[in-house]
Amino acid sequence: MKKKNLCLAAAALTLAMGVSVGGAMAYFTTYAAASGGASLSLGNTVTVPEEQVVDWTKHVTIQNTGDVDCFVRVRAFAGEKYQDGLTYADDNGKWSPGEDGYYYYSDVVPAGGEAEELRIGVNNMDSEESFNVIVVQESTPALYDEQGNPYADWNRVMDSSETVYTEEGEEG
Repeated sequence: MKKKNLCLAAAALTLAMGVSVGGAMAYFTTYAAASGGASLSLGNTVTVPEEQVVDWTKHVTIQNTGDVDCFVRVRAFAGEKYQDGLTYADDNGKWSPGEDGYYYYSDVVPAGGEAEELRIGVNNMDSEESFNVIVVQESTPALYDEQGNPYADWNRVMDSSETVYTEEGEEG
C-alpha cells in the first residue's frame, strides 16, 4: 500500500512538472532582435543665486543655467537676534511663504531664465552691530500632470546652494 501511494505521488509530481515545462519553454524560446542606438540625455537643473546688498536689504534673484525648467525656493537665516525681524517683499507677488520657512516662487523658471527679485530686509534695525544673512536656495525640476500643468515635487531637490554676505555686501 505504501509503495502504491509513493508511486502515485511521484507520477503526480512528474505530471505537474511536465505541464509547467511547456510555458517555460515558450518563454525561453521567444526573443526579439534589435539594432541601432539612441542617445539618451537626462536634463539637469543648475540654479545660480545672485545677491546684492543695498541699505540693509538683500536683493536675491535665481538664474536657471541648466537645460530643464524648474521651480525654486529660498530661505534666509540671520541669527537669533534678527531672524524674527526678517522681511520679504517682491514687486509682483510671485514669492509666497511656505509652512516650512521657505519662500516659493510661483512660476516655472525656464531653462536659461531667471526668477523675479526677492528682497530680504531686517525690520526694526536697532543695532549697528555687524551680522550675516545666509540665503539658501533650492530647485526641483518642473513635472507635468496629465493635463500638462506644471507642479513641483520638493522631495526631488536637484540643486541647493548657500551664499553668505555681510551687511557691507562682502562675500563671506
